Amino acid sequence: MIYKDFHNLKLSALGMGTMRLPVINGDDSKIDENAAAKMIDYAMEQGINYYDTAWGYHSGNSEIVMGNLLEKYPRDSYYLATKFPGYDLSNMDKVEEIFEKQLRKCRIEYFDFYLFHNVCEMNIDAYLDEKYNILNYLIEQKNNGRIKYLGFSAHGSCDIIERFLDAYGKYMEFCQIQLNYLDWTFQDAKSKVALLKKHNIPVWVMEPLRGGKLANLSEEDSDKLKRLRPSEKIPAWAFRFLQSIKNVTMILSGMSNFEQLKDNIHTFKIDSPLTENEKNTLLNIADTMLSKKTLPCTSCHYCVSHCPQKLDIPELISLYNEHNFTDGGFIAPMALSALPKEKWPGACVGCRNCEVVCPQQIKISEAMSNFAKKL
Repeated sequence: MIYKDFHNLKLSALGMGTMRLPVINGDDSKIDENAAAKMIDYAMEQGINYYDTAWGYHSGNSEIVMGNLLEKYPRDSYYLATKFPGYDLSNMDKVEEIFEKQLRKCRIEYFDFYLFHNVCEMNIDAYLDEKYNILNYLIEQKNNGRIKYLGFSAHGSCDIIERFLDAYGKYMEFCQIQLNYLDWTFQDAKSKVALLKKHNIPVWVMEPLRGGKLANLSEEDSDKLKRLRPSEKIPAWAFRFLQSIKNVTMILSGMSNFEQLKDNIHTFKIDSPLTENEKNTLLNIADTMLSKKTLPCTSCHYCVSHCPQKLDIPELISLYNEHNFTDGGFIAPMALSALPKEKWPGACVGCRNCEVVCPQQIKISEAMSNFAKKL
């Protein structure tokens, strides 16, 4: 197992995410604890020492199961991370109640790592609102030794992350973002990595395989990669890409079965960053994947000046692309929830004025109608 330095710690470069533990009969709320125990035992044996859970994973049961399964191990043999669930605005005034309950659920006296969960357009104002006392409470717990390291995860844009850092950056010791070779450009993860580097904040990675989409490529794309590294499995390429980014410290993978765990541990026996040629091949594959399910908007904004509804069409197309490529998901609805309804795609009146000036000749009105239906 590769290890990374973080302060005075040696963290396994591969961390185990617990959002996708094995379940019983397809019910996400019913974790197969026996199967999960086998995975945790093997992970510990093979050197994984970082485990990431959260209040909402598996309908609130992930923290409980992780507490049960890790309890038999010496407390200094693993690092446990969980998060304050600010993705639900109704939790904002409950930071003390939730934190105390999380400690009980996980059967521990302190968290090694604790995060503001999912800083984004929808909750940034609440996270920064002093009346909720979230930051002050968490700093107090850190001073009391009940949190060792404080950080945040983010699905928001670069602007949202920078706003959070401007307010709380001096207290943040790490940041968890969605990062993979597809989102390097698609979600502008490249700019997020650069922003965090500017603030001297190490990167924690979530969704390295994009929910499994990067584990199974087309035969044509797989052949391109096999010609470069014949013995490398396809999922390993996504991890090698991340090993090529210098300020990445922790790569979390939500492994849902024993075989995935074994394969990923095998990958992390060595650090093998990509060459420039290999990286470019991978990014070209990502571009091809995106071109099949996304619209080629360049954000020129010509359309905006011609829209009678004053919609931010480039931003809506960006969210449409995310929603369409992911076949749903929470990111687009989450971002839209921060906007008034009259700025949603359903507000498009279909006048097509925007299409007259679109250099890419995108059928914008059809896209907005389709987006509204998908939502």
